[in-house]
Amino acid sequence: MCIFCEIVAGNIPGKKVYEDDEVLAILDISQTTKGHTLVMPKKHYENFLEMPADEFGRLMEKVQHVAKKAVKNLEANGCNVLINTNAVAGQSVMHTHVHIIPRYDENDTIRVEFKENKFDLDEILKKINQD
Repeated sequence: MCIFCEIVAGNIPGKKVYEDDEVLAILDISQTTKGHTLVMPKKHYENFLEMPADEFGRLMEKVQHVAKKAVKNLEANGCNVLINTNAVAGQSVMHTHVHIIPRYDENDTIRVEFKENKFDLDEILKKINQD
């Protein structure tokens, strides 16, 4: 059983931020910024690409709910909402989870950086849209 399934089952403790029949939100033990929260479905899916669309939609409704509360109550200036899918993208626990990372200023401890690359957009569009 994965570590998040163990937390959902109550076998490993977690600092619960939110819980209902389908979703559990806990504070991340790493706390990238104050209030860094993980929101996960209670049912095990390795990543969000495996989830049925309706379940993923309900998960994201709860992510929005928790993020609004965190930003307001922690007096953050915004937040990042991240889903890492597979190890190459930084997923370290193979159970779908969404990171809510409250942001306080440009000097906090997380960096999301986009660097421009030159790719053939028409070629990419064709590949993405092929059946």
